[in-house]
Amino acid sequence: MNKEWSEQNKRMQSLLKKADTFEQGKEVLFELRNGLMDTLLSFKEDLSRDDFDAMPFMNADGYHSKNIAYSIWHVFRIEDIVAHTLVKGDEEVLFSGNYQSRIKSPIITTGNELVKEQISDFTKQLDIDELYSYVADVKRSTEEIIRNMTYSDLKSKIPEERREKLESLGVVSEDENAIWLIDYWCKKNVRGLIQMPFSRHWIMHIEACLRISAKLAKR
Repeated sequence: MNKEWSEQNKRMQSLLKKADTFEQGKEVLFELRNGLMDTLLSFKEDLSRDDFDAMPFMNADGYHSKNIAYSIWHVFRIEDIVAHTLVKGDEEVLFSGNYQSRIKSPIITTGNELVKEQISDFTKQLDIDELYSYVADVKRSTEEIIRNMTYSDLKSKIPEERREKLESLGVVSEDENAIWLIDYWCKKNVRGLIQMPFSRHWIMHIEACLRISAKLAKR
């Protein structure tokens, strides 16, 4: 893991644990996310449209076996679902912003159910400019939710009715590669969700994207 991102992540976790450093922990989280976002924006500047769909490590194990467009969709669909349906209990940005149509996505799920060529077949359909607009709106809305949190909110668990709402929306595939996500999220408290998916999940996928882009640069 990138040393700077790893250190920021550890510091953020430590600060969030204590009431008197909670607000400082939020600021470290936002700094981490802004730095990671800069990397995502660099892909938009530096890569061709085809590069977003390229899968140079398709047969490998790990996040780098996906492609960059998929990774971006996946990270921000998960964040949107968790921040809005589970944590805040309001409408996901995908729906409120009519982003499925704007991005031209054939799915509303996290994409966990897709494998190998299914991933590139999916991402070739996406409007990358609109995908980045979605990313910006999800990031902004999540950070507004976190900014308004109190220290006591961190211990909150996901209410059963929000889990039921999540299941009714169809945003998590029933495929075995995806359905486990519902239990995974709903067993965590809010502090656990800030760590995964609002910070560490970004790091893991963006590092995989950097590995993909480095491989593409050597072609």
